[in-house]
Amino acid sequence: MSELNKLDTLSQMDLMESITQLTPADLHDLDDRLGRFSRKGKTFYRLRAGGFRIYFEVVDDILFSHVILDKNSMADFIFRTKLPFKEEQAIEQHQSFWQYLESLMK
Repeated sequence: MSELNKLDTLSQMDLMESITQLTPADLHDLDDRLGRFSRKGKTFYRLRAGGFRIYFEVVDDILFSHVILDKNSMADFIFRTKLPFKEEQAIEQHQSFWQYLESLMK
């Protein structure tokens, strides 16, 4: 929710529209904007919505959003690849990752 609250109202509405338009058929027959993976016995979905990725699960026909992450961010990569995830760690790793890449170019 903190990522959602950082956005302007129009962007928030666009994200909410993306997730509320999903149908049970969409969740069954995945397309290029929607992915699915399992973690600790739970099925998670990843919805590509503009520059964001919404990770959610379905419980009793209700969508529960876990995180909203920036597209192609280190946090998105970590969550998607099932690595242990804490936002603070992702930010720290993100900075050191880019510093490491910059050091290789010198």
